[in-house]
Amino acid sequence: MGQVAAKIKVMPESVDTNLEELKKKIEEALPEETELYGTSEEPIAFGLKALMLDISVSDKEGGTEEVEEAFMNVPGVDNVQVVGLGRGL
Repeated sequence: MGQVAAKIKVMPESVDTNLEELKKKIEEALPEETELYGTSEEPIAFGLKALMLDISVSDKEGGTEEVEEAFMNVPGVDNVQVVGLGRGL
């Protein structure tokens, strides 16, 4: 099986959430066969910022579901959404 690129938006619980600490926790929660290769912050509103993560996941069926579940279990994460999926985002 190959790998596909996924862009995932992670919303923190509050504007007070430390995004650097959240990134570290997310990296620790990455499932096997998943690699984080880029991060950025996207302003949302009123000082709230989302983490935009570029990851590589297996192209097996349901490839991002395991990642989404792992990220939702990270303390400080409110919401996880896949915003893009393809061979090279």
